[in-house]
Amino acid sequence: MTFLSRLYGVRPEIRHPVRVQRDIAIPAADGVRLLATRHYPADLRQPPLILLRSPYGRGNALDRMPALLAERGYQVLYQSLRGTAGSGGRFDGFTIDPADADGTLSWLRAQPWFGDQLATWGASYLGLAQWELAARQIPEWKIALIQDAPSAFAHAFMYPGAFALGNALGWVQLVDTMFTSGFSTVRQMLAAFTAGRTLRRATMRLPVGEADRELTGHAVSWFREWIAHDPDDVYWARTDHRANTGRMPPVVHLQAGWHDFFLPSMLDDHAALQAAGRTVRLLVGPWGHGRGLYTREGMRDALAALDAALFGAGGPSGVRLFVTGAERWIESPTWPPAHQPSPWYLQPDGRLSRTAAAAVSAAPSRYRYDPGDPTPTVGGTAVGLSAGPKDNRAIEARADVLTFTTEPLAADVEAIGPVRVRLHVRSSIPHVDYFARVREVNPRGRSVNVCDGIVRMQAPSAALQDPRGDGPGGVRVADIVLWPLAHRFRRGHRIRLQISSGAHPRFGRNPGTGEPLATGRSLHPSEHEIFHDRDHPSAVWLPITFGVS
Repeated sequence: MTFLSRLYGVRPEIRHPVRVQRDIAIPAADGVRLLATRHYPADLRQPPLILLRSPYGRGNALDRMPALLAERGYQVLYQSLRGTAGSGGRFDGFTIDPADADGTLSWLRAQPWFGDQLATWGASYLGLAQWELAARQIPEWKIALIQDAPSAFAHAFMYPGAFALGNALGWVQLVDTMFTSGFSTVRQMLAAFTAGRTLRRATMRLPVGEADRELTGHAVSWFREWIAHDPDDVYWARTDHRANTGRMPPVVHLQAGWHDFFLPSMLDDHAALQAAGRTVRLLVGPWGHGRGLYTREGMRDALAALDAALFGAGGPSGVRLFVTGAERWIESPTWPPAHQPSPWYLQPDGRLSRTAAAAVSAAPSRYRYDPGDPTPTVGGTAVGLSAGPKDNRAIEARADVLTFTTEPLAADVEAIGPVRVRLHVRSSIPHVDYFARVREVNPRGRSVNVCDGIVRMQAPSAALQDPRGDGPGGVRVADIVLWPLAHRFRRGHRIRLQISSGAHPRFGRNPGTGEPLATGRSLHPSEHEIFHDRDHPSAVWLPITFGVS
């Protein structure tokens, strides 16, 4: 029995002997040679096949998953996408050549060991490849198991309110290290010792268009394309697979994490798949990107859905959510569960209250933002091991950060669903960002992030009359959509809202000039005012829930 089967408590009822075929050559539709590894149960003739398509190599620790599946009675074809791990052609970042899937499906159907049942599996890029696969009708496809991967890429990863510089460069570094190390696990582990320092230096490079060279020592063509195109540019159509929703298989298993940068888009996908008539299982756990699958809860839920779709067993349905703070799982028929969006208002004295400020005129809260010393961030939805809940007290102590905090809660407050913030703001220059982060503060003062979001403000329509804004007195409204949450704020703890104009390097600093992202070199500091009076009721809306079990 495999190590993973023992580790996650998913011992197969019948353990099949496993055989492996390596370096199988598969012709893409354009003739490019793609390499794959096949794990299969030696005692079965045409077992259901699970297809995994990846840029991350073969013949390493990733082979443990195919072995686990094969001993359960599945055959697994693990394929390297073009330009990776010996497959021919050119790797093009998050753009997947359709010739890969077209050729692979034609080749599969000609194999004597392939029957009429196909499943797909995988996290992150392997999930993105499943969305691309649905560009064509595949009658054999019974279930897709997708972890931490949305159907559309531009807003989900690159521009979720502002350019995700740290995450974009973190992925460039990850892939470049894989390629230059020959996919050697040991060499990648050694490179990790200096990776953090190199990445921090690259995120401060100006212009941003040279950050790839600072990071890797050479130009990365697809990174330079990312920063040259706004999120709504036609360039991103190559990574937008939302139109494929109606060709997804009958059953889709979606697994996500509260601290994953893809979560909001995956929840959109959940709604779209249900509208398209698919049976969708949604599992959201207390994880960062790519971590949920390798947990007992994640593995067991995914295998139960797989067995149900291909072997006719009873499978999970509906929505299963982990409520952080309460440290418990709940079931819900839908996302989001029934809830009441409840405003918590910013007050002039730094309090956060359920009651709106009564004063007609109150002095705004002020801070100065300097992109030369950008406001940092910790934890949250970052790439890598730094994601998740962290202590934010060092950031709160900075002069360029405002906080608004409730009194100690008299009772638990449970919030499950979408979160938003509306700020009434005035800035000394038009090109600015506003970042909002919800935190929980325990009685000892430890301030831990729960969810956050950012918005990039552009020059207002009335800029010629008043360069600061387009409302009375130059006041503008900043609407910020935060990551959704399922969290219990504990009795005796406090809810805190952070407001700042940066969260570097998770989101690239706003230089304040309006220059193009790729080529801008100048940095302009800015003065900010956050209003919280009767006519400017700045607030955060939390989705308060009742009776969810």
